[in-house]
Amino acid sequence: MKAVRIHEHGGVEKLRYEEAPEPTLAGPNDAIVKLKAASLNHIDIWIRRGLTGVEIALPHILGGDGAGVIAEAGDQVRNIKTGDAVCLYPPSGCGRCEFCINGREYMCVKLRVLGERENGTYAEYARVPARNCFPIPPGLSFEQAAAFPLVYITVWRMLVTNAQLKSGEHVLILGIGGGVATAALQLAAHIGTHIIVTSSSDEKLEKAKTLGAEHGINYKNADFAKEVRRLTNKRGVDVVVDCVGGDGWIKSLASLAKGGRLVTCGATAGANPPTDIRRIFWNNLTIFGSTLGDRADFREVLNFMEASRTKPVVDQVFSLRDAAAAQKRLEEGKQFGKILLRMDA
Repeated sequence: MKAVRIHEHGGVEKLRYEEAPEPTLAGPNDAIVKLKAASLNHIDIWIRRGLTGVEIALPHILGGDGAGVIAEAGDQVRNIKTGDAVCLYPPSGCGRCEFCINGREYMCVKLRVLGERENGTYAEYARVPARNCFPIPPGLSFEQAAAFPLVYITVWRMLVTNAQLKSGEHVLILGIGGGVATAALQLAAHIGTHIIVTSSSDEKLEKAKTLGAEHGINYKNADFAKEVRRLTNKRGVDVVVDCVGGDGWIKSLASLAKGGRLVTCGATAGANPPTDIRRIFWNNLTIFGSTLGDRADFREVLNFMEASRTKPVVDQVFSLRDAAAAQKRLEEGKQFGKILLRMDA
């Protein structure tokens, strides 16, 4: 099969489009998926660069999100059959630790995620546990079905399960244009909240307004915390979605109203920002850290996608052979929405 692999860590030039062994069933509960599309995530770049601290066997296939058709299923598989169109729940736990036993598989101490400790979806075929295969919500293309799982389950966990976002509340979303931020915008708009977004691009701010944002702040030209206070009559927002970190972290905390909640799943601008702890306890703030979500979260996401007819925002679709160009676009922050790889292009 054709796949994009890394043989060593480094820049985009380390991505090789080449022949690779086609995966085979490793157990009676596995499935082989003939992939039609895969989407890019920032974790792909960090793994390529060797920045995650996780040792991987090389050569390695990146990619945590994918959609396709079941090519083969193990003898004990009952939830899917050959020919079914599926999207993929990315993580798999050991099934034995305290987190797996309590239904929090995404926190497993031996967590395996597609594209991280497992070969991923930058390929024509992938082997996955059959229980990680779910029907594609009606109305979604293979590209759209590959675009939503990882970011939407993460956003659902942050905004719905953890922050318990409610209609009428005020939300600040940092760095609009990225996959998580764009999914957060779509979900917050559907819930019926008042949304403020930030970006260094006026073009991205205008696009966000077409998706439901009420205000856009170019953080290159203004102090976004002061602008948030001005826009909310000095009150602040109820929830901040900050997956950026860096110098903006303290401004995110300053943007929150008393009793506000900050949710985060990343730190693309830096993982060790200054923090005024007094602001947290004086204002009774809550900070939720999230990575992924459990299967119940994912089923709720699937139900939401079907009931609301929400379609993830797709920025651009590349051929699998052009994965390096796709990653370069992501690395440079040019995207608005998800960048996809199509296997048959």
